[in-house]
Amino acid sequence: MGKKFEKEKIVQILLVVVVVLLGLFGYGFYRYYNLSKDFSETKTILIETQKTLVETKDEVSYLLDNLNKEQDKNKTFEDQIGQIANTVGTLDKLSKTDKELLQKYSKVYFLNENYVPNGLSDIPKEYLLQKERTLKIHSKVLPYLEEMIKAMRENQTPIEIVSAYRSFGEQSSLKNNYNVVYGAGANTFSADQGYSEHQLGTALDLTTENLGANFTDFGDTKAYQWLLENAYKYGFILSYPEGNDYYQFEPWHFRFVGKSLAKRLHEEKQFFYDLSQRNIDAYLINIFD
Repeated sequence: MGKKFEKEKIVQILLVVVVVLLGLFGYGFYRYYNLSKDFSETKTILIETQKTLVETKDEVSYLLDNLNKEQDKNKTFEDQIGQIANTVGTLDKLSKTDKELLQKYSKVYFLNENYVPNGLSDIPKEYLLQKERTLKIHSKVLPYLEEMIKAMRENQTPIEIVSAYRSFGEQSSLKNNYNVVYGAGANTFSADQGYSEHQLGTALDLTTENLGANFTDFGDTKAYQWLLENAYKYGFILSYPEGNDYYQFEPWHFRFVGKSLAKRLHEEKQFFYDLSQRNIDAYLINIFD
């Protein structure tokens, strides 16, 4: 009886163990199933998210590419607008600049009898050889002239002005007087009316106090040497050097052409009439800069 009871008890225990094991196994299987399902769902979500990210990245890349293209278009448009504005500004500036100022006169181009520079100013008397006279110069050239004369005085090489602006009529009278005295020889040193740089209001005849009216010897002075080395800094150049094809050597005759052109001529050891008119015209817009 006791052994039978023990066997039944053992069987019951074994059944309990089996039930527990089955329960644990079932629970484990349930958890595994749910975890597998969750993992699968999570994996699916990750795959979808990755796909979405790739698509988003492609879309962002596409948008950035389009943005860059639009920015490039805007930059090109801005550059074009800037170029147009510069061109308009240049044309406006040129339209307000006397195109005659850099023409190659001296037996080449002709100034008619009605031409007068746009604005003439009196040269201060202290700069003139003959203080009682009134000499005029292009108003925009005067500041450059005064700056150069002051620099020369500081260098102990002062100059005085013999002649400046001359009208068509004044040049005609002067040439007629020369023709009477020198005949055809006057053509070697004096321009006919309409061909004189003096009518532009940008040319000067210079001398020193010692020479006075006898300025034909100006080429032997320290003042002349200073001008050869420094006049370009103020926009002035020697019009008729030795060996030119127009007139005899005129060391006293200087013409304003602007700092940019004067600097080029000085550095390249060229003279105004050596250049083509087309090359010279490129400097017109900056003549008073």
